[in-house]
Amino acid sequence: MKKILVCEDEQVIREFIVINLNRAGYEAYEAENGEQALEIYEREDGGFDIAVLDIMMPGKYDGLAVCKELRKRSGTIGIILLTAKTQEMDKVSGLMMGADDYITKPFSPSELVARVDAIYRRVALAEMRSENNFKEEIHSGEFSLNLRNRFLLKRGQPIELTQVEFQIMEYFFSNPATALDRTNILKHVWGESYFGEEKIVDVNIRRLRMKIEDEPSNPKHIVTVWGLGYKWET
Repeated sequence: MKKILVCEDEQVIREFIVINLNRAGYEAYEAENGEQALEIYEREDGGFDIAVLDIMMPGKYDGLAVCKELRKRSGTIGIILLTAKTQEMDKVSGLMMGADDYITKPFSPSELVARVDAIYRRVALAEMRSENNFKEEIHSGEFSLNLRNRFLLKRGQPIELTQVEFQIMEYFFSNPATALDRTNILKHVWGESYFGEEKIVDVNIRRLRMKIEDEPSNPKHIVTVWGLGYKWET
């Protein structure tokens, strides 16, 4: 069963999410606050594919804090944030902390399920590669990307990647020195039916640069192609 953790303090919204995810074939676990979400995660030994987290929640752990804690515990869990239109900076903060995507309230059942399905496909692909002892590596200059264990090596030193970061790097490695526009990156990583905005690509690129560049403010590998997108240089 596809397991998903839903953390939302407003009962009506939480029930709406759970009902629609159950109909789509997910086994949804409910939490009404961040503390409870982390307790459920530990109780289930971290056996969740995806977590859907409301950013604005009372208590010590709001959605951003839960996102940060979950990402510390797992590089593979898919994390989707629920935000309001006015929470622009929170969206960026969440993505920088390791969230995979965000959904702006109000949202339709079809948008919710489409976003969750896209994340689940990514998680399932990584699990399939691991279970089948998929050992192939892609090499590019001083970097190598391990397709089984989902990490990047730079000069022999491992760099942990989130699911999104991994897919972006795999796309870059497969298209070296090629200008890739944001739309193509978005479709390749988030799927053809993605509902969101292209700026999610920019935030993830910023996060990747912080991990792999010697000088993130003066990138030598993930180079901006002005007016288009990015390209990978070795």
